[in-house]
Amino acid sequence: MDNFEGIIEFVAVAETQGFSAAAKQLKCSTSHVSRQIAKLEQRLGCALFARTTRLVSLTPSGTAYYQQCKDLVVGLQQANEQISQQQFHLSGTLKVSGAGTFVEEFVAPALMEFAKLHPDLSIELDFNSRIVNFVEDGIDFAIRYGKLADSGLVARKLADRPMMAVASPQYLQQNGTPKHPKQLINHSCIISNNDHWLFDDDNNLENIKVKGRWRSNNAHGVVDACEQGLGIAYMPKSSFNKSVATGALVPVLEPFWSKGSSSWIVYQNRRFLPMRARLAIDYLIEHFDDWEE
Repeated sequence: MDNFEGIIEFVAVAETQGFSAAAKQLKCSTSHVSRQIAKLEQRLGCALFARTTRLVSLTPSGTAYYQQCKDLVVGLQQANEQISQQQFHLSGTLKVSGAGTFVEEFVAPALMEFAKLHPDLSIELDFNSRIVNFVEDGIDFAIRYGKLADSGLVARKLADRPMMAVASPQYLQQNGTPKHPKQLINHSCIISNNDHWLFDDDNNLENIKVKGRWRSNNAHGVVDACEQGLGIAYMPKSSFNKSVATGALVPVLEPFWSKGSSSWIVYQNRRFLPMRARLAIDYLIEHFDDWEE
């Protein structure tokens, strides 16, 4: 059985490209990881990593060994999970990063329900849209919206987020109602994340550059400004549900609304996720399976 010693640590270092990062993921000391790798290399009789002061990279032998070992680790982990699924007890702290009204109004309540199912589990929800370092910040997973950069993270779609354009009755009475997205150049627009709005004109995307008197990266600030008559806003439908229901805002340009983007759950390699994070992710995916804006 000694021949299997160090393989978990080896795969962790290979995928995080660092001994310290691997130690944080495995929740052990850097010295332990280093000792296990050294013992493994001694048993195999070859160097698995090329080390410099800043970088740890696989040697050719290490690359070949990693290709064999990674599937072994996944298989072992899946076997352990199948045995323990019915007898798990979730505890500790689940750390989640997210931002925006979708997270506030829909994801947070779902996580509260998940917390009720597991009384010994604590949840920390950080409302922050910055790019997080999952290892350094101790984040289990994040909720992100829009097109994702190819960062090497795992991404699972949570919900599609079609768009809606709205304005207040007061603004439309004073400035008229646009009939086509191109007419927005004559209107004051309330800008959230960017000043290029995409519309669907008979399956042709119209990219309209807009301008206006109010810009905010906070959805509540955009909705409030729109209700105050400062212009036309364009965001995912759920941002305006309450205001449209009360008549404070009126939909405009409806035939041209785009399909928008999606909200995603992003996290590091599934192999190193604790059980509480995996079950929380699965819970959210199921919760939003038939969700509509």
